[in-house]
This record gives sequence, C-alpha cells and structure tokens, in this order.
Amino acid sequence: MSIQSGDIKSSDIENEAFRNSVGTMDETGNRKWVFPRKPKGKYTNYRNYVSYFLLALFFGLPFVKINNNPFLLFNVIDRRFFIFGQPFYLQDFFILALGAVTSVIFVMLFTVVFGRIFCGWLCPQTIFMESVFRKIDYWIEGDRNKQMKLDRQEWDAEKIRKRVTKWSIFILISVIISHFMFMYIVGYEEVFKIMNEGPIEHSLKFIGMIGFAMTFYFVFAWLREQVCTLVCPYGRLQGVLIDKQTINVYYDFKRGENRSKWRNNEDRKAAGKGDCIDCHQCVVVCPTGIDIRNGQQLECVNCTACIDACDEVMDKVGLPKGLIRYATEAEIENQETFRFTSRMKATTVFLALLIGFLGFLMYDRGSMEAKFIKPAGSTFFIKDGKITNTFIYTLLNKSNEKKILTIKVITPAHAEITYFGSEKIILKGDEILKGNINITFPEEDMQFSKQNMVIGVFDEKGEMLDSFETTFEGPFKLLL
Repeated sequence: MSIQSGDIKSSDIENEAFRNSVGTMDETGNRKWVFPRKPKGKYTNYRNYVSYFLLALFFGLPFVKINNNPFLLFNVIDRRFFIFGQPFYLQDFFILALGAVTSVIFVMLFTVVFGRIFCGWLCPQTIFMESVFRKIDYWIEGDRNKQMKLDRQEWDAEKIRKRVTKWSIFILISVIISHFMFMYIVGYEEVFKIMNEGPIEHSLKFIGMIGFAMTFYFVFAWLREQVCTLVCPYGRLQGVLIDKQTINVYYDFKRGENRSKWRNNEDRKAAGKGDCIDCHQCVVVCPTGIDIRNGQQLECVNCTACIDACDEVMDKVGLPKGLIRYATEAEIENQETFRFTSRMKATTVFLALLIGFLGFLMYDRGSMEAKFIKPAGSTFFIKDGKITNTFIYTLLNKSNEKKILTIKVITPAHAEITYFGSEKIILKGDEILKGNINITFPEEDMQFSKQNMVIGVFDEKGEMLDSFETTFEGPFKLLL
C-alpha cells in the first residue's frame, strides 16, 4: 500500500526503505532496544481484561479436575494425556492428528479474515510480555523517557539497583511460570512433590524445570519482541494469507495525508493537509518499534496501542477518531464504512463448524476399546468334536466410571467362551486390563479353515460398548 500519490520521488523511496530491514535493528545489524510509552485507552483496557482472564486460566487450570481427572495434562513421558478432563491414549492419536490439522486450517482461515488479532489479544508471548514483564519495567524504571535515560546513563548505584531489582523479579516470575508450565506436563501433585522432596530425589525433572525457567527469562528479559519478528513463523505466514479484505490495524492514509504539524485555528482541509499531525505518538507507543503509517508490516502484532494513542491525540485537537483503526485495506482505499461481508460471515460459520467437528471427534471416541489377539505361535486344538482358540484380550476403559463387563461372541452362532477367572470383568475408570479367554466352536459347523468372527464387550445393562473383528482358526477342509 502506497501512502503517496503521483510520480516516484526520492522521498517515496526513503518512505519505503523500512521494508528492507527489521524495525528493531540498525543499519549495522545491531539490536535497537524498544522502549514503548505506556499505552492507555479503550482498547488497552479491553486487552488488559482479556489478558487477566487468560492469566487466571493459566494459573488456575492445573488445579481443576473433572471426575478426578486433570482438566489439561500432556504427560509425554508417561504417555498420559487429558483434554477437558477426558483421557486420551495412543489409540486416539488419529484424533489428535486430525485436531492438529483442523487447528492449522482454523488459523489460516482466521488470519485470512481477521488478520493478526490472535497475536495482539491471545498469544501467550504478547500476554506475558505486555501484561506481566512490561508492567514491571514501568513499575521499576518508569515510562519511556525514564527508561531511555536509564539505559544511556553510566552504571551508577541507581542503575545497578533498578536493573538488579528488575532482573531478580524477572527470574522469580520465570521460575513461577516454569512451575505452572510443568504442572501441565506432570500434574500439580507431582510438582509439589518435587518441591517438597528436593532436587536430589528428582534430578531430571528439576533440571527440566530449571530449563523452562531459563527459557522464559531469556525470552522476556532479552529476546522480547524479537520472538514475534524473528522466531515466530506466524508473522511471515500473515504476508501470504492476508489480502485487501482482511481486517487489520490500518492507518487511514487517505484521510491522514499530507501530514503536517498542528496549528491552532488552522483550516487544514483548505491548506491541503491531512488529519495526521505527525506527532509520532503511534510510533513511540508501539511495542515492536514500527511506524504503522508505513502500512502493514511484518512486525505489527495488532496490539491496538497505536489506535489508543492516535485516538487520544485526535480527541485533544478536536479531529474525528479512527485515523488508525481496525479496518480492511479495501475500506481505507475506497473510503467505505466497514461491514461484515458475506465472505467474513461464511468463513466464520465454517470456522465454527471446524470447532464443532473437533469437539465431536473428542467426545465421540466411545467409552471402551477392546482388542482380541491370538498369542504368538499359538494354534487351535480339538476335543470332543469342538475346536478351541485362545485369545488375549485388552480392554481399555476410556470413561471415568467403573464398568462390569461381559464378553460375548456376536457371530458366528454356537460359539462358547471359557474365562480364566470370573465371567464378570470389573474395569475401573481410566484402566487397561489384559487377560485370556478360550473360544470354542463346533467342528461340524466350521465351513472354512479360517472363520470370520466378531466379539463384543457388553456392560451390565446388556449394552454393547465395543466390538472387534478377528478370525477363528480350524483344520483345513477340502471342499468338493
């Protein structure tokens, strides 16, 4: 998007030079630290509410249990997974794979229509950076100007005190966050156990928690906005997915150009001047150090800080708000009022269907999974005109309730089951049980050497919970 009209001039080339570099690096490639001014305004308040809610979820969910199961747990080491209190097993991997594919499609379609709203409002990197660590910056070192002054001054007593205090708090918060992250892997009981028994008893897990803490500290104390511009692939993916119908934070260049400083009692329209008074408040408040007036850029995470800063200035000088706002590029170019188009409606409906489909897969897994496998190297035996096959069964109770089960042969008829133990199999919630059974079939009813067979598992009410198809082996018969 060009912000100037007419023939290409040297000034136009200078205005576009920002696209050849990253906003947080100088010409030599050295890091340029960003010291954003503390934002305030309507959107900032809304984002704070969302951030506090999500932070409360992050710190609270490890302690939430449904039917005595953790709400979320991803224990890769012990292969224990719980999502919304429902246990998931390796047998359910296809659901997780479909969920991952569905998530990718969701992100792509969501970005096509709604841009990088996720980055500015929901991304954990943004939430922890802006709602936790950045606020500590403001609390200890002050706002933008004081932070820049402190950065330039020599390492005197004041600078050492403030920096050491800030870094110490960062380390403490990183350790706390790492403990809660670890709760999503091993559960809060195990984390408390590690804390009580000490690092010697749980050396590997302790090292893992220290690794988490060091990573968090490195990201939020030093890497910061570089995660969004250099590490996260989503920013680069955005450049491929968005178009002129995508909602993003945009500067209304048609209304704002030509830029000029504010003069009291001046008729800016008659003077050929735009509404942008070139105050640079949208720049100094940006947490990634860009100028939103240059158009859509890789570094922009749609945090809306520039919207609040610009609206505040517009309100002070008596000009309409919305010079920087959520809009589409087509809306800006054609000076149209934003409307929820048919494409946006259709995509939103499709995204809702995707979420519904994923939810259906998660909750329609069945409460039982049964398998009946012949022992390796085993064969049938014949006694009293009956053929007997031995099977090893594996029963997996995916529910949280205890079940009393019975095994029956559905087809073919006339089959009998001999249990190695009680006919009633008691299976606790979230339990796997293995055992043996013999299945006997009259030899005279055997039509083939391998007969198709379906074995069902029934609860005490007689409802079939799962079935398994296998084969029943017998002697070779020559058909005449």
